[in-house]
Parts: sequence; structure tokens; C-alpha cells
Amino acid sequence: MGRITTRRPVTRIVLGGEPRRRPDALAVEEPLEIRVAGEAVSVTMRTPGHDVELATGFLLSEGMIAAGGDVAGAIHCGGPATGGQENTYNVLDLTLAPDVPHPDASRARRVYMTSSCGVCGTASIDQVRRESAFDVAADPVEVDAALLAGLPAALRAGQDAFAKTGGLHAAGLFDAATGEALVVREDVGRHNAVDKVVGWAAARGLLPLAGRILMVSGRVAFEIAQKAAMAGIPVIAAVSAPSSLAVELAEEAGMTLVGFLRDDHMNVYAGAHRVRVPEPASL
Repeated sequence: MGRITTRRPVTRIVLGGEPRRRPDALAVEEPLEIRVAGEAVSVTMRTPGHDVELATGFLLSEGMIAAGGDVAGAIHCGGPATGGQENTYNVLDLTLAPDVPHPDASRARRVYMTSSCGVCGTASIDQVRRESAFDVAADPVEVDAALLAGLPAALRAGQDAFAKTGGLHAAGLFDAATGEALVVREDVGRHNAVDKVVGWAAARGLLPLAGRILMVSGRVAFEIAQKAAMAGIPVIAAVSAPSSLAVELAEEAGMTLVGFLRDDHMNVYAGAHRVRVPEPASL
């Protein structure tokens, strides 16, 4: 059920040498159908493992629930796979707490989402945007630029499956004061990795995630910024570029957005007032 990697034979070709047949590690990608009280709300392609965190984070980012405690229980269900194999555990049914209203069917994205798609199935921009319950702009947190510069290496240290396959994205939650890694999650989908992080925090009653940094291994598209805002995360950092809509959302929500975070340099696209920069060394 938590199978993250698998091995398949490949033909290794190096120019000037003989082709060689050998096993290679691959990241596992399988569908997960998320249900609430038996009713399907989404199907996403993901890396198996931490499915409850993924589903909880997804419901939070969609505004269907407000806190981790809104989920009363979860069970993997579904019949056995074809060919006499064991249950694939690719259907997860969530039970909400008695006082939590059932998600509005009109807001549920009842479609297939690829591992690269975080907002597929939403008909308009108005439906895409969600109103966060947390005032991220009021978070007074500040973070040292030197601490930010160390986050890519800290995130990479927690990417065990990536080290084997080279085929997984990662998201990590870090303390803005100490740089401590609170949790790191990997997945074939960028948005899934973030949902797992948010779901982990929600299950521990940590929302809003004030004073925290969301570090991601790839680019920051709109859906990543929105998931951060919905969880009350004030700072997003990435090794790659943000999209224009992600920057607009960060500015509107009062978040700090850092991109191209590599070695000793970075671009701050929004919320630069939170990044403390040391005085240049005098000559």
C-alpha cells in the first residue's frame, strides 16, 4: 500500500560502449480515487503512501473542510485488482465529523487529474480561486536569506525516493526561525506532495502554519500558491520559477514567494519585506 518505487529492466546505452540490460528503479504512479461518504470527489495520479494526508490536504485546499479534525475517519476500499492480484488500495473513502457539512457537489472536481495537473476539472477562474480562512498577510514572520539558501539541500536530504529514481517531486515544511525540517513528502505530482504536507500538519492541529516555510523542488504554479494560502503558510520557496498567476496570488494574499533558490542567490517575487538580508561586507 505504501509502495513508492519499483524496478524494471532497462537497456543502458553509452556511446562508444556495448548496450547493457539491467534493472532500474522507477517512481510508482497509480490512481487514487478520493471519496467522501462513498461519493467520489476526485481521481488523481499519485505515488502511493500517505494517502490520508493527501486526501485531507486536497479537501482543505479545495475549501471542502476547514481543519484536520473535520475528517473523522478514512478507509482504503475497493475490490481486488485484475489478474488475481491483491487489493491495490487505490480508493480512499473519508468520513467527516458529524458537525461538518458534506462537500458541495458543485465544487468537487469529479474528473481525472494527471500528476502534473493541480486545478484540472475546474470550469472557470472564479471556481479555481478559494478564500483562505487565515490572514497570511498579518503573519509577522521574517526569515534570514542565509537560512533560505540552505533549504534546497535540506529538502534534498529528505528525498529518499528521488535519490533512487530521480523521478519524484518533493515538498517540505520548515521552521522559519531555525530552518528545522518538520516534514518532507515526495510524489510524482507537485500538488500531491504539497497536499501531503498540509494534510500531515492538519492531522496534528497545526493550522494555520504561521512562521513556516513551504519549500518545493520544482516550479511554483498557481495551485501551489493557493494550497499554501489555504493552509496559512506565509513563505513559499522553490528551486525553480513561479508562474505569473502564482506571483499575483502571493501578492494579493500577502505571502512571500521566493524562486530560483540556488546556491547563494534567489529571486524574491513577492513579500520581500520578510527576507532579512545581511549588510554587504565592507572593503
